[in-house]
Amino acid sequence: MMGCAESEPFALRVLGDSMEPEFNEGHIITIEPNGVVENGSYVFAVYEEEYIFRQLLIENGRYFLKPLNKEYPTQEIAGLDAIKGVITQRAGTRRKEHKRYV
Repeated sequence: MMGCAESEPFALRVLGDSMEPEFNEGHIITIEPNGVVENGSYVFAVYEEEYIFRQLLIENGRYFLKPLNKEYPTQEIAGLDAIKGVITQRAGTRRKEHKRYV
């Protein structure tokens, strides 16, 4: 991420449909790099050297990145080091599409 301090929140536009129906293509998400990572959090992570946006699932000491769209696979990650931030807000083109996650 060029231009942002490591601890500074930043925003990205959602691309694709892997996180539908909660996050549609074009929604803007706010990512808090120092956000609290918990089971069920929406996270921004690195998977196979690419950035990915998924829901974190923690089961029996194992960590998974789960898409909301069942057409996509869930991926296992080695640990929380792969997590680069927690999604704290969603914004769309309409006010009713705005939502906070904390």
